[in-house]
Amino acid sequence: MDLLHTIFYFIVAIGILVSFHEFGHFWVARKCGVKVIRFSVGFGKVLWSYQKAPDTTEYVLSAIPLGGYVKMVDEREGEVKKEDLPFAFNRQSLPVRTAIVAAGPLFNLALAVVFFWSVLVIGETGMKPILGKVESGSIAAQSGFIEGEEIIAVDGKVTPTWSEAMNILISKALDGDQDINVTVKDANQLQNTRKLTVSEDDTQSPDLFYKRLGLKPWSPKLKPVIGEVLLDGSAFAAGLQKNDLIISADGIPVQDWMQWVTYVKEHPGIAINLVIERKGVRSQFTVIPKSIPAGDKTEGQIGATVAVPEGMIKSITAEYKLSPLAAIPAAFKTTYYYSFTTLKMMGKMLIGKASVENLSGPISIAQYAGQSASMGVVHFIKFMALVSVSLGVLNLLPIPVLDGGHLLFFVVEAIKGRPVSERIQLFFQQIGMTLLVSLMLLAMVLDVQRLFD
Repeated sequence: MDLLHTIFYFIVAIGILVSFHEFGHFWVARKCGVKVIRFSVGFGKVLWSYQKAPDTTEYVLSAIPLGGYVKMVDEREGEVKKEDLPFAFNRQSLPVRTAIVAAGPLFNLALAVVFFWSVLVIGETGMKPILGKVESGSIAAQSGFIEGEEIIAVDGKVTPTWSEAMNILISKALDGDQDINVTVKDANQLQNTRKLTVSEDDTQSPDLFYKRLGLKPWSPKLKPVIGEVLLDGSAFAAGLQKNDLIISADGIPVQDWMQWVTYVKEHPGIAINLVIERKGVRSQFTVIPKSIPAGDKTEGQIGATVAVPEGMIKSITAEYKLSPLAAIPAAFKTTYYYSFTTLKMMGKMLIGKASVENLSGPISIAQYAGQSASMGVVHFIKFMALVSVSLGVLNLLPIPVLDGGHLLFFVVEAIKGRPVSERIQLFFQQIGMTLLVSLMLLAMVLDVQRLFD
């Protein structure tokens, strides 16, 4: 079921984003008077098609829903009827051809603005950026961060949630900012500014920086009281019930829920003798945690959640949202920010200042799609916004076979006063295709390696 969930949301996300990209080419071509022969959502075998008349655009749904394409009248791709020559793409003026080619990636960036606007208006709920134990010797420890402080801004940008604070910190570090000002407040509401000093060695990848940063979210110590009990778990089989207080495990006093979770994980398939207090009466139970794969090892799991005191979740979570009007400039700023960050990261990878492990292939993207969908609609919309930015920026790169490569040929044409010859275009397109295929294979290899890490 998890695999089907992941595949489904991956297809939904990529189908929407790439189809919208192609719709950009289609819409601008039609507005500029270029005849479009076919607009297809998907590739491969045609499953459904609609054409109002023999000489109009054919709308198609194809078997492989991972993109789409727009086929226009073009003398370079075959014989064109005499009456269609004025509507051929290759006979259009340079500004018109430029607009049609640029429309795809620009539509992706515009879609990202809409998605970010939606997220800002709907609102995000997340953990407050309150610091847990700061790892000794880490960047954060050297900068003076203290457990219990709450991050309220990074270089002046408000950070209402933990994920927002970490995203901004990681992005700024990867952008090359060596000194990052972080505003924090303590339990007495007193504010201080901590300066994070980041070296180039710390920013080879987001994972490496986060590890060296040494910050983790604060989590309250909860009593070892059982909340919900899953019907297919070993807790239910052992007779444990909601509101049971765990007193001891194998004679060891259990002080808090995390201690109990750790103990269960360390005892997969091994019987644990418990002392439970239920309605003031203590009783003994034996539970055998199920063995669950966790990377290259197995962990124990009993199928029970912790009972969270009423009001605690509200006290450690925050919601961030804007009015529809205020969200408009914020959405544009966010899109620009992620576009610039994506472009800068690509540049750093190109010159060897960032690890190629930052690349994500289809497997990683599919996993992110499934995970974000599981977290809720807002997270899935935000995921699609980020991927839409990446598609827009990637397609604007001056690499032959991409839209940016065609735009580069148009720039040369504007300078020379005549189009680049088809022979030269074909030569550079072959180079571009080789580069793209190599990049895709590298991303796939990295994806497979991550699966087995």
